[in-house]
Amino acid sequence: MLIWTKYLLAIPLLISAGSCKEQPKVNGSETADKHPAITLEEYIYPIGQGLTPQCHAPTIDVSNGTIVASWFGGTEEKNNDVGIWVSRKIEDKWTTPVEVANGVEEDGIRYPCWNPVLFKPENKPLILFYKVGPDPLYWWGMYKTSEDDGLSWSAPSRLADSILGPIKNRPVTLSNGDILSPSSTESETEGHKIHLERSVDFGKTWTKTAPLNDGKTFKAIQPAILDHGKDTIQLLSRTYQGTIGQNWSYDGGLTWSEMTATSLPNPDSGIDAITLKDGRHVLIYNPTTIESEDRVPLSVGLSQDGKSWKRVLDLEPLTATTDKKGEEYSYPTLIQTPDGMIHIVYTWNRKTVKHVVLDPEKL
Repeated sequence: MLIWTKYLLAIPLLISAGSCKEQPKVNGSETADKHPAITLEEYIYPIGQGLTPQCHAPTIDVSNGTIVASWFGGTEEKNNDVGIWVSRKIEDKWTTPVEVANGVEEDGIRYPCWNPVLFKPENKPLILFYKVGPDPLYWWGMYKTSEDDGLSWSAPSRLADSILGPIKNRPVTLSNGDILSPSSTESETEGHKIHLERSVDFGKTWTKTAPLNDGKTFKAIQPAILDHGKDTIQLLSRTYQGTIGQNWSYDGGLTWSEMTATSLPNPDSGIDAITLKDGRHVLIYNPTTIESEDRVPLSVGLSQDGKSWKRVLDLEPLTATTDKKGEEYSYPTLIQTPDGMIHIVYTWNRKTVKHVVLDPEKL
């Protein structure tokens, strides 16, 4: 059965205006850099030298050749001092992180910031989407733009109440130029539901689809988009049901299948996935059970069709010395840069952000 999505509300969104290069040790003797696909592993800033006690939910994109990363950081998740931080890779070194957004409102009340998402539309400024609010039940969408590849940022702008922006993973530009932004909502009464926000004018205005799951059979959030071409699109979502959920569209995202379970486990932890230039699909995920809630190992999955997946590499492997309850490697984001390399960032024990580069030809 197809779920027919109805487009709602055209919403304006104006598009305007400490480095550590040593190879990190990964969970004991079996290190990820032994895999031939790994070309680089590094921390964006050294462990113990963060400007905030904790960091989480990193994002990455490339803007006119400059790699830019962002995350939220503060005392701990949900504290009012949590802001959005940015670092840029200049001459093979990550710049000292800078706080570029906080949750201070006009009345002086400060709320925590959440889940930044970097996105560079073609021939447009770099966009930094993020959320502000006491928690995911009541947060709202914000954005800033940068005309100089993440060096400086515009004043913050708030999205309309019904538009949250991308919740965790980056938007995708389809072959027809439409931008699809993966989003979701959380509700104590209606459950957790995913939806898409679409722009047909390079991000100037947005429309919102109806929910793509009922919030009960699958409680799902934070979808990632795979573009199979020829109007075939797949969504992969974090769920509370112990597996990664999926939806399919065969008409460019106008109608969608009901959500079904994949064979991939999910411990209620964030994932990300992209379609490579060669048509293969790459997924970063924690392949553990919902009962364990473990966020180690952190693994790379590879698929030709989005249906059958092979676990090809553990970025953070499980070893005899791993403290499964004390260690956390999670919330990955990945991109493929113009040179073909895959860049991944993820939370490293909430103490720093780790950056890994893969050569897709060696996966």
